[in-house]
Amino acid sequence: MPMTDNGRSDPAGAEALDAYSRIVVEVAERLAPSVANLRITRRTRVGNVPAGAGSAVVLTPDGFLLTSAHVVSSRGPSDRRRGGRATFPDGRELGFEIAGVDPLSDLAVLRAEGDSLIPAVLGEAQRLRVGQLVVAIGNPNGFAGSVTAGVVSALGRSLPARAGRTVRYIDNVIQTDAALNPGNSGGALVDSTGRVVGVNTAVAGVGLGLAVPINPATRQIIGSLMRHGRVRRAYIGIAAGPRPLPPHARAQLGRSAGVEIVEVAADSPAEHAGLRIEDLVVELDGARVASVDDIQRAMTEAAIGNSVSMRVLRGARLITLTLAPVELVAH
Repeated sequence: MPMTDNGRSDPAGAEALDAYSRIVVEVAERLAPSVANLRITRRTRVGNVPAGAGSAVVLTPDGFLLTSAHVVSSRGPSDRRRGGRATFPDGRELGFEIAGVDPLSDLAVLRAEGDSLIPAVLGEAQRLRVGQLVVAIGNPNGFAGSVTAGVVSALGRSLPARAGRTVRYIDNVIQTDAALNPGNSGGALVDSTGRVVGVNTAVAGVGLGLAVPINPATRQIIGSLMRHGRVRRAYIGIAAGPRPLPPHARAQLGRSAGVEIVEVAADSPAEHAGLRIEDLVVELDGARVASVDDIQRAMTEAAIGNSVSMRVLRGARLITLTLAPVELVAH
């Protein structure tokens, strides 16, 4: 039993510790059957060769699994020759194929050759609060889950993701001090109710890990990977960064920041619309723009081929331009 500074027993402290332990144990026991160990193989002329390892979370009873793109993908068309085996704590070992990979969100969906799997329940990362208890669950060895507990240490971080020369920032990444171990990538970050709120993706430093959030945007990505094997995004052809608005614009618009265009791609929708370097973007289709994330969130499949309005500050003038986004093709 814990002792106080004066040497007396502390029943309340013991009860608090037990309550914390019960939550972690209950969450781990609930999620462990839904987290698989992945052994990735690549087909070559001499047969299948090892190509990586990680964890995955069961999405549906009929075999769809969710993992990190970097766990199963490679650079180039060899992704099509990849597959592997998924091992579960109950001893089952199932072959799987890659259903779809999206490196720009670091998410991938697999299809295992089995049924009667136990799916995890997806939660909502936007409901998380800094300081909230979370549990990271992976399956690095295929027989017993790896469990670490901690708290949400930061929200709203951005994480760069790359597909060839194309770079996009993953929005609202979750930072936690629940330690991530080798083989835990692709595993679940879970709240105290046992709902998956993130997919563990990277180590951010000593004692810190990052997870791609489960939110409306990533749910759309997961659904698209399950249905179509890919994700379509809109593209307008600018590089930009945040910039404070000048005083006259602050007074006129009632806000302090916009996004400055630092590059306009040749023959892009932005160039065709007349956007220029040093234009300050303040609105996109009527919605305020204060960061690059605001623009990226609007570049969904629904925007491809449809006209969108962009309000920019050019010198002392506010002007409105019309763009027609095209589909982003990673190079």
